[in-house]
This record gives sequence, C-alpha cells and structure tokens, in this order.
Amino acid sequence: MTLTLRRAEDRGRADFGWLDSKHTFSFGHYFDASHMGFGPLRVINDDRVAAGGGFPTHPHSDMEIISYVLEGALEHKDSLGTGSVIRPGDVQRMSAGTGIRHSEFNASKTAPVHFLQIWIIPEQKGLQPSYEQKAFAAAEKDGKLRLVASHDGREGSVTVHRDADVYATLLSGSQRVEHRVREGRGAWLQVARGTLLANGEALRPGDGVSFTGPGVVSLSDGEDAEVLLFDMAM
Repeated sequence: MTLTLRRAEDRGRADFGWLDSKHTFSFGHYFDASHMGFGPLRVINDDRVAAGGGFPTHPHSDMEIISYVLEGALEHKDSLGTGSVIRPGDVQRMSAGTGIRHSEFNASKTAPVHFLQIWIIPEQKGLQPSYEQKAFAAAEKDGKLRLVASHDGREGSVTVHRDADVYATLLSGSQRVEHRVREGRGAWLQVARGTLLANGEALRPGDGVSFTGPGVVSLSDGEDAEVLLFDMAM
C-alpha cells in the first residue's frame, strides 16, 4: 500500500470575507493539474461561512454532493422543494443528476458555520435529482468507523450513486481503528479536526492522505480527532 500526503497548508484557498474555503482538489479559480481529485472523489472543500453569509441559489448537475457539518448550522433549500437545517452529526446527500438548483446559508445570524463540502462523480449521467439527510450520533463514531454513505445505503447510511463507502470516526487517547482496502480500490483520509496518526504518519487538521493498493489503514493516537475515510473502486 502506497501512502501520499496532502498537507493542509498546500491546499488552494478562496477568501471572500463571508466565506473562507480551503480546496483539497482543484475548484473554482484554484487549479492544480496534479490535484484534480482521487478516483471518483472530485472535491473536498473545507468551508467556514460567517454569520448571516451563504451561497445564493445556483445550479448543479451530474454530481453527488455531500455536506458534513462540524460546527454551527447550515440551512439548505433546493428546487425539489426540500428545506432543512444541517447540524453537526448530520450527513446530507444531494444527487444533482439532470439538474438541481439550491442555496446554502449559515442558519445563524451570530455564529459561524464550519462544514466539509464533498463531491463524488456519479456512476452515470442523467440521474433523477434527489435529496437525503440522516443524523449519526457521536456515540456511533466514537472509537469506531461508522459508515455514513454507501452505494447501497446499508447500515442506515445515505445512498450515493457510486461504488464508494464513506466512514466517519472520532478518536482520542488509546482508541485505534483499522480498515482494510481491497484490491482494485483506493482510500482517501481527510482530517476534519484534531490530530492523529495514520499508518504512523502524524496528521493535523485539514491534512489528507491517499492510500493506493491493497492493505490496511490504521488510525491511532487521536487527540480530539474527527476524520472521514473514503473507500472507493478506482
């Protein structure tokens, strides 16, 4: 198994005042030909939206979009008639398919919201647009890998239209988790916050790691760590 680091400080950045966004992969005005995604994982944006700020209504198509809130609350509205507030522990999946319009705003007028926006390329174009949101309690992720998104929606996860499994975990102290990556698949680890070791490598908030080839991903020595692990057919 080959491990490649993507350090937080090497990411692209867009700062609009109301939005401070760090781009793990090329996005918007940030372009880096060597960082266009990993397998079907196309976007991981680490977004902080100021109180009262947000993204006005805009279109998407042919993309699986996942929002994972770390702090605060994110208000969502879309052309399907969906309206919801996404809070820490919630995972939102929006399949843009043939076309969808939506807006995302900080639901608070006084506190910022911090979330990860994730894009996964769907297995086919022209899908029917759809929306799904589920909550996962901290106890389900504490010291264990909790499946939060999958191709078949198993174990109560949200469904993505791609052979991709997304796990979330919270690690501190002596807690340790392992995940085996099979032949023909790859894994991406994204540190949402805190610190930990991944296969012996020290990781900080915002760091990402790709794992190629079969083998075991081992996570340990966490200090208030919250991490997402993507296991995908490559």
